[in-house]
Amino acid sequence: MRIDKFLWSVRYFKTRSIATEACRQGKVKIGGAKVKPSKEVFPGDQLVVRKNQVDYQLEIMDLPPSRVGAKLVNQYVADKTPKEEFEKQELLKYSQDYYRKKGTGRPTKKDRRDIEDWLEGDHDDELPKES
Repeated sequence: MRIDKFLWSVRYFKTRSIATEACRQGKVKIGGAKVKPSKEVFPGDQLVVRKNQVDYQLEIMDLPPSRVGAKLVNQYVADKTPKEEFEKQELLKYSQDYYRKKGTGRPTKKDRRDIEDWLEGDHDDELPKES
């Protein structure tokens, strides 16, 4: 079975074209090597899929005949992603909310200058506080 069809079948991507594009962008690896969407996969293969800034580490247990329901995915794929990957995603979410809350729009000119000064200067300082 092709890697793009497999990732779509086990519901890691919503559409097959999104799975194909992820393969083309190098976000899917088998054994540490980037793969083309047409690469054949077999039970026992180790996959690394980068999605939403998380590297999912998967082991193929069996090949599904077609797209499977969410409850049946565990029969075909073993997710061996370390918890640290998900913790990094949580930290990233909190770091984005630290300076600007969602929906407050673009940074003002003063905000932009403060950010540039902080980036050019000493990184031990905190980000500028809202005024």
